[in-house]
Amino acid sequence: MAEVRVAVLGGSGWMGKVHTMAYQTFPHFLGTSGGTARVVALVESNPNAAADLAFRAPGAKILNAWQDAVNDPDIDLIDICLPDNLHYEVTKAALLAGKHVYCEKPLADTAAQARELADIAKARGLITRVGHAFPRNPVHDLAREIIAAGEIGQIKLFKACQHVDMYGDPLAPYMWRADANLAPTGIVGDTGTHVFSFMDFLVGRVSSLIADNFIVTHRRPVVTGLGYGEQAVLTGTETWSDVTNPDGSNILCKFVNGARGLIDFSRVATGRKFLQTYEVYGTKGSLSYTYDEVNRLRLYTNEDAVGRRGFREIDVGPENETFRAFLPLPNFALGYNESKIIEAAEVIRSITTGQALWPTFEAGHHICQIVDACMESSRLGAWVSIA
Repeated sequence: MAEVRVAVLGGSGWMGKVHTMAYQTFPHFLGTSGGTARVVALVESNPNAAADLAFRAPGAKILNAWQDAVNDPDIDLIDICLPDNLHYEVTKAALLAGKHVYCEKPLADTAAQARELADIAKARGLITRVGHAFPRNPVHDLAREIIAAGEIGQIKLFKACQHVDMYGDPLAPYMWRADANLAPTGIVGDTGTHVFSFMDFLVGRVSSLIADNFIVTHRRPVVTGLGYGEQAVLTGTETWSDVTNPDGSNILCKFVNGARGLIDFSRVATGRKFLQTYEVYGTKGSLSYTYDEVNRLRLYTNEDAVGRRGFREIDVGPENETFRAFLPLPNFALGYNESKIIEAAEVIRSITTGQALWPTFEAGHHICQIVDACMESSRLGAWVSIA
């Protein structure tokens, strides 16, 4: 069996922990026929955060600079779990060094950067992957199969939302995700790209859109050392920083296949700890999904008898090979970490077989095009086309 040697960049952060765990865990569920992975390096620039990394990947090098991992000849795959503003620079350096790259979303700050990265990877024959894990839940494979088989007819409307209340409280502390220097597109590149990945996976390319991006709370207190999801008690002595990227967006869009889209997302929806939904309406039926029922799909079809038409619940279960690898019974729920395990296994299989799997940097480029269009449309207050 082939072994892929991996460096996880940003090893102490939330995503770094999830990715490191996923490489170590996937063979237990999904087997080793597609290869195995060994985390040989963890990169963390903060020495305090790096102190407890050694136990997470026994034997791995603990590095404080991403350049050391990129230039290491004993590393095959660079896994990037760094702040958004570093994705382009680090990915480009890794590709030029001949490394395969698995980069968390968003792939880059702009579509032009993403296009350049995709072109470099293609020219060098390297495997690429963007960390859009939500669609890798087997329930969405079922949705895609239903759509591809024409069971709901021609798609006419796609509706989706994703909301959290990370910044629902006006006194919630400032963090790098609110800084346009570190996360230039704010919630559009952060949460919006999750919705855009569903659009790309289920419906297809977007041709044009109009977006209204907004900031709800323009200044927030600074609390040093605070991580994502952690609570803070303010003392009244904090300094305050400006929020310089969007808190949310409302979007209308058109797809190349003629469908329309209605999308909204934010980080300020008070009380919504994690709300993610989509609805796909076709000429013969429709699909509905909510993350609160993470492995359940609802299907409506006009083929049912008049007076008997209604949404039926489908719990994805062991009839799906990927689901069966984890659980023998339906409705036991595969969650976010399992989606990441599936994603990591697919990355390794792509490298060992040479067969790229969605979403590659090509898909990442289109998703970055949507982000670009949202930023430009909101600035102009007008529809923007996507080539």
